[in-house]
Amino acid sequence: MALAAQKVTPCLWFDTQAEEAARFYASVFKNSKIGKISRYGKEGFEIHGKEAGTVMTAEFEIAGQKFLALNGGPQFKFNEAVSFQVHCETQEEIDYFWSKLAEGGQEGPCGWLKDKFGLSWQVIPTALPQLLTDENAAQRVMKSMLQMRKIDIAALKRAQAA
Repeated sequence: MALAAQKVTPCLWFDTQAEEAARFYASVFKNSKIGKISRYGKEGFEIHGKEAGTVMTAEFEIAGQKFLALNGGPQFKFNEAVSFQVHCETQEEIDYFWSKLAEGGQEGPCGWLKDKFGLSWQVIPTALPQLLTDENAAQRVMKSMLQMRKIDIAALKRAQAA
């Protein structure tokens, strides 16, 4: 898995959990894989503070999208300014990704959650843009969605039809 084949690659900064996170994400999503794992050497210890042999980076791929996980230290944490959207066709998909990604993390409103590493995800139905197209129905759909944590497609459709 060569990262250079992709023009833009998200790099996710972890303290020490890069490999664990890469393996977790690859286990949650079909068509995923782990790539090269690189390790810190003795060189640069005075700057990075990582023991030689510990994981520096872990490459992984989810559904054709390549990522790099970096063990950079505790200086930076994830926040909601960056999130990944998981587009789901069915309620079963929403239920699956919500339960897997929220496990050990924190559920948020309107389909948002933080996983156990603090990374934000939006687990949303692919039908959402269509449910929000009619101006009158969009207000009802939005009001319904604002009361949810995990998105309920049937409830959104009922709100649209009301």
